[in-house]
Amino acid sequence: MAKKKEIIEEKVAFQFSKENLKKAKEYIAKYPKGKQRSALMPLLWLAQKQNDNWLPQDALDYLADMLELPPIKVYEVATFYTMYNLQPVGKSHIQVCRTTPCWLRGSDDITNLCKKKLGIGVGETTKDGNFSLIEVECLGACVNAPMIQINDDYFEDLSSEAMEKIIDDLVEGNKVKIGSQTGRQCSAPAEGE
Repeated sequence: MAKKKEIIEEKVAFQFSKENLKKAKEYIAKYPKGKQRSALMPLLWLAQKQNDNWLPQDALDYLADMLELPPIKVYEVATFYTMYNLQPVGKSHIQVCRTTPCWLRGSDDITNLCKKKLGIGVGETTKDGNFSLIEVECLGACVNAPMIQINDDYFEDLSSEAMEKIIDDLVEGNKVKIGSQTGRQCSAPAEGE
């Protein structure tokens, strides 16, 4: 009887692409000798962008080695900030601000609309991998509340109708309107308020 040949797939641990390694070294070089750990946040962001918008543990360990830090120091930063995703997220990662100004202006309605329309709860991803939904603390656009962030883009002055249109446009592959959904210029006063 012939022995079955065992196939072992070796998982390649995370490492920066050639281009991103060059960027990482440029970030590190901005800090004085002995202070390279200050480059951790931009390196986490760079690693996340390279890895489909999330950070696996091997990426965190890779950065710890690169910056000569105990891994726990990298984990502390990565787990503290909601900008770092420690599990896979959808192609459109919806982050609903739930801090007081957004909450007072209807962020609960935005969250509920997303849950109903996408058929997922907070912290979940759609089966097709196209959308994920989380709630986050202040995204820094309080005057334009309620607001959300999808990947790197802000969507402000939202209503349930505007949020539904954004989701529909993303589903259909249409270009979405980034920024104020009412046409407000930056954080100028809203007309009539």
